[in-house]
Amino acid sequence: MSISTISQTDFRFAGQKNVYHGKVRDVYEFDGILVMVATDRISAFDVILPRPIPHKGQVLNQLAAYFLTASSNIVPNWLIATPDPNVSIGHLCKPFKVEVVVRDCLVGHAWREYTSGKRELCGVSMPDGMKQYDRFNSPIITPATKAEAGHDEDISANDVVSTGLATYEQWEEIADVALKLFAQAQQMAARRGLYLADTKYEFGTLDSTLHVIDEIHTPDSSRYFYGDSYNDFVIGKTTETPRHLSKEFVREWLLTEGFSGQPEQKVPQLSDEFIQNVSNRYIELYEVLTGEQFVPADYSKDPMERIKINIEQALINRKEK
Repeated sequence: MSISTISQTDFRFAGQKNVYHGKVRDVYEFDGILVMVATDRISAFDVILPRPIPHKGQVLNQLAAYFLTASSNIVPNWLIATPDPNVSIGHLCKPFKVEVVVRDCLVGHAWREYTSGKRELCGVSMPDGMKQYDRFNSPIITPATKAEAGHDEDISANDVVSTGLATYEQWEEIADVALKLFAQAQQMAARRGLYLADTKYEFGTLDSTLHVIDEIHTPDSSRYFYGDSYNDFVIGKTTETPRHLSKEFVREWLLTEGFSGQPEQKVPQLSDEFIQNVSNRYIELYEVLTGEQFVPADYSKDPMERIKINIEQALINRKEK
């Protein structure tokens, strides 16, 4: 494809203490702050796919900032600034090593577990007789351990506390905040004609105060449907499955190609057409959710140099304050 993509960074900054290359983000650690570079890598089933997606990192970075700003009335978050379309700078918080997944309907991982015969997910009961895309009576929380490598593992709220991942009081606050964040995001999505089916959050503490960290409500961490498409299917008006506007369609395509992230499986070949389709969907979600036109970053010069210069200037500005 003709456009440049950002597959990985390997910067060395003054004062840098560490760097961590995650599935999508490259995280640079300094005294009290983190610099996160959202690359164009894409992962599915905890496997990084072999080809990056044009503009994906920019979409994720800008959408995360959009929702973190909107939700700051509910809970503080880690974000300080976004000095580049692909970069966020924020407070270094002490993370809870658990992902907080909020689900409003039976789809994705929950549906795959349900069809295998399970009627309990992370200690939460799921009634018999449910169909794919059916909504729960109210949103449920299904935590997962935050794995350093490999697959995250489901865990119950009781086990979160008993294994020391959080105290009872901390978990109660986390669960309460997660449901409030989810309710707000569902309202924001509904105003744009979308239905937010599920999402995941990560939390940490700064000076003993709970903060949201990482990204929220992006297509990598959330599952969106067009609202009319979802409602028409649920009420039986159509047999066409709800139209996704998230990364789930990538997972579904991989499953049809016989790939589910198992060690012995080989990632299927990703065509130019498929890559462009994924990129278009990320941009579409950004524009639908924000109501704003997506403006691609400047790729007339090396994007790595652009990112490096913008980070260095932001770090200088922080020292001068």
